Amino acid sequence: MDLPTLRAFVKVVQAGSFTRAADALGTEKAHLSRVIARFEKSQGVRLLERTTRSLSLTEVGRELFERAVGILAAVDDAERAVQQAQGEPRGVLKLTCGAEFGMLAVSGWISEYLQQYPQVRVEADYTGRVLDIVHEGFDLAIRVGPLADSTLAARKLGELQYGLYASAGYLGRHGSPAHPRELPQHACLAFSGGRHQAHWALADGDDACPVDFEPRLRANNVFAVRDAAIAGLGIALLPRMVAASPVREGALVHVLTAWAPASVPVHAVFASARYLTPKVRAFIALAAAGMRSMSPPDP
Repeated sequence: MDLPTLRAFVKVVQAGSFTRAADALGTEKAHLSRVIARFEKSQGVRLLERTTRSLSLTEVGRELFERAVGILAAVDDAERAVQQAQGEPRGVLKLTCGAEFGMLAVSGWISEYLQQYPQVRVEADYTGRVLDIVHEGFDLAIRVGPLADSTLAARKLGELQYGLYASAGYLGRHGSPAHPRELPQHACLAFSGGRHQAHWALADGDDACPVDFEPRLRANNVFAVRDAAIAGLGIALLPRMVAASPVREGALVHVLTAWAPASVPVHAVFASARYLTPKVRAFIALAAAGMRSMSPPDP
């Protein structure tokens, strides 16, 4: 019973299919299936019940899986101890983040990380799901928004600040609002929030002004909302780092500059601060610096 076979077995269980496990391990489905079949034959037991649509653990398989997870965690702890002694980030960093923020920021951080640390490799999962990073084998997650209560450790990287933006062409045709109360009379472009009527909770210091409106465009992609604003279709509420480049290029104008919703925190989430390996620590430090450099100055 060798460690690569144990890792393959655990990955198949965690992934829920040979196809997804093979993709995660960078191998072929047929090869992975043969590995597990040989493993079962060598142990003289059936570990997995296979159907055309799903996999499930046998009773023996479940016991082995739970023990294997503990064994592999102990091996990982030993590797972390060696890495901490060596100090140089190395090995495979597995991280997950949301697709949009991944496009906006994390992809750039990964490129810089790989350039700085030649002994590391990165496996990144861009997804809308909130993954269980411990049971699904990730080193860390980058999460946008308030964190749910959990036993995981976290470090705040920074905050996403928002502002209202429109093109000069739109403002020339429709005028610039002087107060948020005027926004419902404008064409507004909103990130989708599950309701037919959109809502922006704007404030200027202690002066709050909630705004409800029927959006001209509602989309579940912030870049689609930004592009519609650039095209002159209305006023959009955007992360300032998304709007920064179009503002510099003159494609967007920051309107009602004193008014904005509350900023949104961005965190790096990981299993334990006690056993933070150099590869994870280095990425978190790089991401925190990246958030600082990407945040435009206050208007």
